[in-house]
Amino acid sequence: MHRAALLIPFLVASAFAEVPPVSRDRDLAFPGFNAFPLRGSVKAGGAHPYFAVMVAGSGPTDRDWSNPLIPVPSHGGRDLAAWLQAQGIGSLRYDKRFIGSKDPKLDISLDAQVGDIRAAMQAARALPEAKGKKLLLVGHSEGALLSLLAAGEAEAALLLALPSTSMGKLIVAQVKGQLVAAGAPAEVSAENLGYLETALEAIRKGRDLPQAAPGVAPGLVALGHGLARPESRGFVRDLLDLDPWGAVLRLPIPCAIAWGDRDIQTWKPDLVPAEFKGTVIQIPEANHLFKRETRAKAGLSGAAAMTTYGDSTPLADLAPLAAWLKTLGK
Repeated sequence: MHRAALLIPFLVASAFAEVPPVSRDRDLAFPGFNAFPLRGSVKAGGAHPYFAVMVAGSGPTDRDWSNPLIPVPSHGGRDLAAWLQAQGIGSLRYDKRFIGSKDPKLDISLDAQVGDIRAAMQAARALPEAKGKKLLLVGHSEGALLSLLAAGEAEAALLLALPSTSMGKLIVAQVKGQLVAAGAPAEVSAENLGYLETALEAIRKGRDLPQAAPGVAPGLVALGHGLARPESRGFVRDLLDLDPWGAVLRLPIPCAIAWGDRDIQTWKPDLVPAEFKGTVIQIPEANHLFKRETRAKAGLSGAAAMTTYGDSTPLADLAPLAAWLKTLGK
């Protein structure tokens, strides 16, 4: 439960096609927000008129979307970059500013991380691989939410596993789902969810975290303390109540939002605002990293779900994404 929640904050497509062979990347260094040095990888594209800038999800997730919280070797971003290349789209993906850093005073504020996205787009426009191309901003999970704040500077946006509600509400929904999957009694669920709600409110108000009752799961206590770490507390606070649909509806560019139907971390809402004129895509048998997941979503624990996040699991059938990308080329 704890690890699944932390992962948020928070191919020419054919059925279950294997990831195309990974071509050689070109390493790149470029200045991020306030000239902070960032490092990334560039993959050349083909005839498609767009070039992608890829933004990773939450936590210690690097340019390849590897994360030490995932218990198997996992490079979903690298796999997706290879898939995009097979669609004729090159890409720049980059390490978030805190990857590898031991500096507790490093600026990882919302402004800094959104500023890094803008800096990555600026760097991409100067690449020879992107010459004459338009920019497609591709954000994943929390990275999709952050991308919304910078997407107006791109020419199109692809938001993968976008949180469909505020991060605060999503974290509560995730934990509630994991309690249900674990078969927790109603009174146990109420005690744990009560602690979580109180902890999130303490983060919002800048107060100390509540004392956990004996019945609160240790993993949930660890989640609360992880979200309230001094170096990242301001970022978490600023993100907790950000309305994704309000930001989506302000986008002046073509936009597609895609979810996997087996994703237990973020999922397609029952209702999409009628005002949204973009494209909504749900990928069958796809998990949070758009890898193939054939097990039923109901009952999947966070630990069980992550067993198919790894390199040994192929991407799901992404034909609907390929079809939308073709519309951008017209």
